[in-house]
Amino acid sequence: MALSYSGFGADEKPNIIFIFADDMGVGDVSHMGGKAPTPALDRMAKEGLRFTDAHTTSSVCTPSRYGVLTGRYNWRTRLQRSVFLSPHDKPLIKENESTVASLLKENGYNTACIGKWHLGIGWQFKEGSTPKDKTGHDIDFTKPAVTPTANGFEYFFGIQASLDMPPFVYIENEMAVADATATKQWKRKGAADPDFEADQCLIDFAEKSVEYINEKSKEDKPFFMYIPLTSPHAPIVPSEAWKGKSEIGEYGDFLMETDWVVGQVLEALEKNGIYENTLVMFSTDNGCSPVADIESLTKQGHKPNGDLRGMKSDIYEGGHRVPTLALWPKVIKGGATTDRITSLSDFYATCAEIAEAEVKPSDGVDSVSFYETLKDPTKVERDAIVMHSISGDFAIRKGKWKLCFCSGSGGWTKPRKAPAGEPKWQLFDLDADPTEQKNLYQENPEVVNELHELMLGYIENGRSTPGAKQENDVPVKFVGLAGKKGSTK
Repeated sequence: MALSYSGFGADEKPNIIFIFADDMGVGDVSHMGGKAPTPALDRMAKEGLRFTDAHTTSSVCTPSRYGVLTGRYNWRTRLQRSVFLSPHDKPLIKENESTVASLLKENGYNTACIGKWHLGIGWQFKEGSTPKDKTGHDIDFTKPAVTPTANGFEYFFGIQASLDMPPFVYIENEMAVADATATKQWKRKGAADPDFEADQCLIDFAEKSVEYINEKSKEDKPFFMYIPLTSPHAPIVPSEAWKGKSEIGEYGDFLMETDWVVGQVLEALEKNGIYENTLVMFSTDNGCSPVADIESLTKQGHKPNGDLRGMKSDIYEGGHRVPTLALWPKVIKGGATTDRITSLSDFYATCAEIAEAEVKPSDGVDSVSFYETLKDPTKVERDAIVMHSISGDFAIRKGKWKLCFCSGSGGWTKPRKAPAGEPKWQLFDLDADPTEQKNLYQENPEVVNELHELMLGYIENGRSTPGAKQENDVPVKFVGLAGKKGSTK
């Protein structure tokens, strides 16, 4: 007899799609005051659920992607600061490490990733070469690589990393679609397929995503599709059809084209009759980048990170509080909002609950399901979450309190570190001070001690959720009060 799950039979489990934009802030969507129209995202907000207090695990790219897919904080791995920049960066997700894709695949789902990976590709190199060339010209593109198909995705079409990071070549499953015999440059110069053009990526990703929906909607199995987009991250390259469409310049045009991809996905779901029972999530990997020229946009009335302090890279809210939407007509009442403090690492546990999957004690150790919140937005129970900056600085959030274990932004916003004589850490009451202007560190030692001890426990236990103690991959670089350090075991 088929098991039932929350009103759905085993053959009625929803399809799941996660669309992940790149370097897009809370103010970049038009329903939050953005000056570039984003009708598809506005539709998701109108027909679905908007998370007002959702956060990436890090304020930069590679680590936040790791958190979404594994339900585990990146600082438990070897990547404890910055992002992957070289074509020689080895895959961050370990062999046999559980991901949302592998979890769902084991529980009856088809799985696909279409877009930007940026978690390390295991290329093979030309005979006799020593992997040092950051342009990627020493890669043997005729040989299979270690790609997302090693992490539970049955199908992959996309690129290694950001559009300003070579090699510039599409990968399908384990193979480059062409030999990168040319050299091209979008900020960084590197190996490229002669036919690869950055302004065509969104078009190609949309086309591949629609093809996948058309194909898998005809099968009995549900599907999971992860669509990490390359936009609006630099280079800001809207395709010809979108140039001049917004009133705020090329960045606005690129936002509109990003929204168009979302619209293509929603339209394909409707055409195939699976719109009602598909969970579509939209979020971004961190806040808006200064490459977008935030100051100029703000003067035009468009505030990419809203009124939040900081931007991509920072420990402040503008670095990691991101626009997050969920659409699932069969379950979610439209036009709802929730103030649940949510980490994007929670996506892993949510998918596990939906799929009725067994989760091992070592998996998804920093993930708490928000499935109940999808059904009832007033259900906001969630313990503390942890955020991380590009420099490897930590912040922990519990209720209204946010403790930043650094004296400045920990990122690109000045000051990165506060002047001598200022408190070593920062404590903010986000209810009273959402723009993080008043440091209450010295006035609330009991709160500081509580959050500090909680952070140490999360490190030492190898997890931030209830369960058996786990190991971090490497020693965690964290120094607390009186020199206290978290342990690795």
